[in-house]
Amino acid sequence: MLTRRSLLATLAAAPFATPQSRSKSSGVLHLRTRSRKGGVPSEKIAQWNSAETAIIICDMWNNHYCQSSARRLNLMVPRMNSVIGDARKLGVNIIHAPSGTMDKYANLPQRKRMMEAKSFRPPVEIAKWCYLDLKDEAPLPVDDATEPCDDTQVGARVRVFDRQHEGLEIAAPDGISDSGQEIYNYFEQEGVKNVVLMGVHTNMCVLGRPFGIRQMTRLGRNVALARDLTDAMYDPRQAPWVSHERGTSLIIEHVERYWCPTVVGEDLTRLGNGRAS
Repeated sequence: MLTRRSLLATLAAAPFATPQSRSKSSGVLHLRTRSRKGGVPSEKIAQWNSAETAIIICDMWNNHYCQSSARRLNLMVPRMNSVIGDARKLGVNIIHAPSGTMDKYANLPQRKRMMEAKSFRPPVEIAKWCYLDLKDEAPLPVDDATEPCDDTQVGARVRVFDRQHEGLEIAAPDGISDSGQEIYNYFEQEGVKNVVLMGVHTNMCVLGRPFGIRQMTRLGRNVALARDLTDAMYDPRQAPWVSHERGTSLIIEHVERYWCPTVVGEDLTRLGNGRAS
């Protein structure tokens, strides 16, 4: 197994891969989307050109102050890595966004690619954080302000991560950024119209980051959440006093109702038949 140092050295030594070095087998993804207009779930097929689609991997850090959260993330990593690997082969853009750790990747071509993208002026302000606004959505269905960690003994809320989880491959054609402007620039430059968010935490960073669901929706992208590749920060000892799994489901339903449809990771691993819309 590669050590962290040897992995970074290997990535740094890799040839600068242009976006065109992604798989040439791009085509049409058929995504089974689920929405909840009026609270009633409905499904339909979205047809997205894989070369015009990106996956943003949100804050899948190598550790977390909430160890229950870290354990769930560790369980998610192998499946997520498999999905992004298959999606990459289909021509989907992969953007790694482990916020606050860009210094670890400063010399990698994947980081430089994002920094060097042509600059574009966004149609709306790209906020440092997109807070909940009651003009756009109802209050979240779970209490994530009192203490969202479900550890038996909750430790100090301090930073214990320094990079993305090493179980997620950063391949040559990928990008690395936690900047909403950089990611917007790259998407404009490369013609990315469709964005799938996966990672943690659904009710916090996945919604609120400058590259998250709220911001990407406001920028006019077609947005979806991978509902089987995300997790919420919620403690069942807080309202509405349901299991952690149900709390995460409630957040996913909130996203489906107010922001964007959800999909399953499996649909990002194969092409369908037909034309992209």
